[in-house]
Amino acid sequence: MDIKTELTDGVTVLFVREDRLDANNSEELKVELHRLFESGTKDLIIDLKDVHFIDSSGLGVLVSGYKNASIKHGTLKLSNLQFQVKSLFELTRLHRVFDIFMTVDDALQSYK
Repeated sequence: MDIKTELTDGVTVLFVREDRLDANNSEELKVELHRLFESGTKDLIIDLKDVHFIDSSGLGVLVSGYKNASIKHGTLKLSNLQFQVKSLFELTRLHRVFDIFMTVDDALQSYK
């Protein structure tokens, strides 16, 4: 899985550079999220700009990451959801769980 992380103003931004987040690659994201939280990351933004499809495995990893962030008294926010992905979040009502932002910059501003 092609993932890039950056630290900006104390917030870790994780860029998922894949067209799909599904059963074939979601385990890799789960491992990376676990690694980040175990290494002390508290606040995380996941940028999904390149992701055009998410299945139940991908959603499960994001929900698991959200729960892990909460346990660590941190946050997990999402940005740049493509139309199809945003529709799935609305259909599953997960848009009520996650803080979702149009851009990474908007998400970063929410921490100020």
